[in-house]
Amino acid sequence: MNANQLFFIKNKKVEIHEQKLPELKPNQVLVKNLYSAVSAGTEMLVYRGQLPDNMALDENLVAFNQQKNSYPLQYGYACVGEIEEIGEDGDATCIGNKVFSFQPHASHHICEMDSVINLPHGIDPKEAVFLANMETAVNLVQDANPHLGDRVVVMGQGVVGLLVSSILAEFPLASLDAVETLANRRILSVQSGTQETFSPASDEDITTLKDKLKLRTQPNSGDSSGGADVVFELTGSPVALNMAVDLCAYAGRIVVGSWYGTKSAHLNLGTRFHRNRINIMGSQVSTIAPELSGRWDKERRFSVTWDMIKKCHPAQFISHCIPFMQAEEAYRLLDDSPQDALQVIFDYQQ
Repeated sequence: MNANQLFFIKNKKVEIHEQKLPELKPNQVLVKNLYSAVSAGTEMLVYRGQLPDNMALDENLVAFNQQKNSYPLQYGYACVGEIEEIGEDGDATCIGNKVFSFQPHASHHICEMDSVINLPHGIDPKEAVFLANMETAVNLVQDANPHLGDRVVVMGQGVVGLLVSSILAEFPLASLDAVETLANRRILSVQSGTQETFSPASDEDITTLKDKLKLRTQPNSGDSSGGADVVFELTGSPVALNMAVDLCAYAGRIVVGSWYGTKSAHLNLGTRFHRNRINIMGSQVSTIAPELSGRWDKERRFSVTWDMIKKCHPAQFISHCIPFMQAEEAYRLLDDSPQDALQVIFDYQQ
């Protein structure tokens, strides 16, 4: 059995190679993919050669355990397909089941039976490809732990930012606002439940946002009530952290969900950060937060994630459905014209 597999060959170069798959072992399944989602933030780091040399792709995903972090390499982690064949002594009734798997982009793949996740009844495959991103959004909200009446700002309304906004729209917050450069995404943000959206390039917009948050312009002014209680930094740009600090309240929380790779920026940790006890925390979906791990596991979080997919209908954020054999076109689009793309998915049926 051969499979078409996508490889990142070098900086800004991808190719699809036909590779022979090994024989199925007991407890393994062969999955024929229907769709896979491109994770623009992470995959563009791979595409542009911006991954840290000494960091594993994802040590918590079995598909990448043996893969080196250098070209050529495979990547991707959001595949939806059908079980086509099952290993010896496996349950043949599973053949034909639609499943999600954390595997690189490919027409077919082999993995352990217990590593695939069955799609709940009634979930469309195009909705299901958002499982990884929605789990990320659920994890971000859990890490942020917003409280009743909090003022919340979400910076960045890409796919994960929009999903976070959609989840937070269900919370009893005092305000939920977004900061986003692109006008079309600001429209989607309001449709997803944010009250107002603001452009980071507009001084007038940011002044209006600060006024809404009741922020005083002078640090240590004696009024500690203004600012956002929680700021999510989801832009993928480390320079946005300075604005997050500027918007954050006394003892507020900045939750960083972006992976910057090798990108760096000057971060002003002067007066406002130092005197306001601002907490900057990293959030990463591969693990459960320690304070939740006694009660939560991955299975419980996936259950909530499927519920959020049913509620939020993330397929509305698909901007491009591109035949897999034209994958290079997708990465050129995301590299050259990111403003024209939101969620790109590969279609293996075309």
